Amino acid sequence: MNNKVHNQIVSFIWSIADDVLRDVFVRGKYRDIILPFTVLRRLDALLVPTKEKVLEAVEFMDQQKIDDRSALKSVTGYPFWNTSKFTFESLLNDSDNIDSNLEVYLDGYSPNVQEIISKFKLRNQLETMKENEITWLLIEKFASKEINLSPNEALNGKGEKLPPLTNLSMGYVFEELIRKFNEENNEEAGEHFTPREIIKLMTHILFLPVKDQIKRGTYLIYDPACGSGGMLTEAENFAEEITGRKGGFNLYGQEVNPETYAICTSDMLIKGDKPENIAFGSTLSKDGFPNLHFDFMLSNPPYGKAWKLDENAIVDNRGKKGNGENSENIKDPRFQVGLPTISDGQLLFLMNMVSKMKHNTELGSRIATVHNGSALFTGDAGGGESEIRKHLIENDWLDCIIALPKNIFYNTGIPTYVWIVNNRKPAHRKGKVQLINALELYVKLRKNLGDKNCEMTAEHIGQITQLYMDFKESDLSAGQAGISKIFPNEYFGYNKITVERPLRLSAMFTKEALESLRFNKNILDEMTWAYEKFGNDVYTKLKDLKPEIEKHLTQHDIKLKAGDKKNLFSQDFWKAQLDNLNEATKLMNAMGTGQHDDFNTFSVLFADTIKDKKLKLDNKAQKAILNAITWKNEDADPVIKKTEKDGIIVYEANGDLRDTENVPLNEDIQTYFEREVLQHVPDAWIDHSKTVKGYDISFTRYFYNYVPPRSIEEITAEILQLEKETDGILHEIISD
Repeated sequence: MNNKVHNQIVSFIWSIADDVLRDVFVRGKYRDIILPFTVLRRLDALLVPTKEKVLEAVEFMDQQKIDDRSALKSVTGYPFWNTSKFTFESLLNDSDNIDSNLEVYLDGYSPNVQEIISKFKLRNQLETMKENEITWLLIEKFASKEINLSPNEALNGKGEKLPPLTNLSMGYVFEELIRKFNEENNEEAGEHFTPREIIKLMTHILFLPVKDQIKRGTYLIYDPACGSGGMLTEAENFAEEITGRKGGFNLYGQEVNPETYAICTSDMLIKGDKPENIAFGSTLSKDGFPNLHFDFMLSNPPYGKAWKLDENAIVDNRGKKGNGENSENIKDPRFQVGLPTISDGQLLFLMNMVSKMKHNTELGSRIATVHNGSALFTGDAGGGESEIRKHLIENDWLDCIIALPKNIFYNTGIPTYVWIVNNRKPAHRKGKVQLINALELYVKLRKNLGDKNCEMTAEHIGQITQLYMDFKESDLSAGQAGISKIFPNEYFGYNKITVERPLRLSAMFTKEALESLRFNKNILDEMTWAYEKFGNDVYTKLKDLKPEIEKHLTQHDIKLKAGDKKNLFSQDFWKAQLDNLNEATKLMNAMGTGQHDDFNTFSVLFADTIKDKKLKLDNKAQKAILNAITWKNEDADPVIKKTEKDGIIVYEANGDLRDTENVPLNEDIQTYFEREVLQHVPDAWIDHSKTVKGYDISFTRYFYNYVPPRSIEEITAEILQLEKETDGILHEIISD
């Protein structure tokens, strides 16, 4: 379907909404009427030629008391039927009873169409249509011969041929209507419908390289976010075209949006495919095909969309570290490799497809899926996104990534990429990943379609497909960065090392430092306020002071944990804090107030003095004192944690100075560390227990083309020329 016909159909349907539904439904509700009636009109047009035969068959079944109507499929030629006497056109013959007749018409559909009607929630709107007397006008518009919503060719009132509205074309009409409805309602569509040329690119690369390996038998094609089914249909059509085989490909899909699901299943009915192969619901939380594996998979899953609603089905205690009962537990085996951040579930769709790859066939499985740029590089080493990339690359399944032109999608202008995943790489592709930069392969549209301002031509698709098939590095043109590059798998990996530096502490007793021991840090502000207001009475008359302290907490909306509140009003707790302060003061008197820059010798003296003076300071109190009188000092000696049996000294690490470095997998860690770190910070060391392997794909960096700055001579000449053109004005400005 060309753009002209597409625009005519969209404009016609939109005019129905504008002419019939205005002042009856708010604009946000237009879609609840227009979309289901568009689908019903498509189905109705197919059933009209066999209507009389169906009615005869129904009469016979009633006479024979046959309740099972499934035999009507052989009469209609489609896997659906309508047992009522009505069609869209005949409904118009009885305007007085059109509302009740419409209900009879809807009730006459087969169960599979009843589900579609249910997903649209159409019956909820019938009463409003009846009350406002718009039913006849609405059906009259949809029954018009001036527009063809059927998947078959039709004639208009003048006898002129109208092209069919194919499954894919219906998808585009649907997407455009959704976009217009939501623009009117100041909403975003929330979907990124895949342009026809991107689907063609994906199907070309999915099937052409293995067309000679597709033998007799049945192959399964799957889309976990199938939308209106256009991608599945195009995949089937292309596969049948290049192999010359019909019926050798079975389609499977899943869709969470009820409207889109209804459109998809209706078109599966129209095409004669199995609508039961389209599952309804969230792929992430309720896998529609848990026991199936597929030969070919392709998808454009939602990106930048949170998976919070699916979280409980996937994982318990998400993000919590450790191995205990309350630590993270990924329940769904599809996602055991790792979970992305809750705000973006696109890589979960990819891992769902990976979990459904066939590993026991000669062809294996091939996947083509669209993602935005974040899937390439977000997530630190050890994080869910990086672990997913690691899983794909280290299993040698990531085959190719293609950067698409900007603004090629209807509802987003962000950069997008096609990932090709293949668990049966040919020998020459093993251990490698191909990157294809197709950013400049497009032609501008004469008129934007939403955000889409460009498209790929058949020549562009052919060029990219050939680049993939050739598996060679190439240049876009002289002076520009390469369009195809090939890298070994390990090129995208790195070891994230943790660089530590020693903790250096100084210590010195002062009265001011010790004064902090009077209060507990958990309720520091509250104890400080009480002591400043009531002085030493807090140690003897706390019970009497309690009402005023509680009033202070209430007035300032201070909420304390039960244990902290209990301590705040405990006379014994206040006295214990004071005892620690007094004991610490004795310790200061014994040790003096000089500064110590070697904490190692100071700590020994500290412990020995407490023992010698028999001071009543437990470990908790001693730690509180040390926290009060020490501070980090770059000029102090490093603090020794322990000395190994072989004499190696292990220092305490300073968390404030901790840093990380990403070391490419193809480089020795120690060599990198000595070159990049040690020469700048000689006291640093690597904590090898924290080393984690990560993977990212910085696509832009690999295709960066350095453009040297202009020479001084060139810039000077331009300034002089500007001076000449401005007739001395620039000189006057500078002189002033």
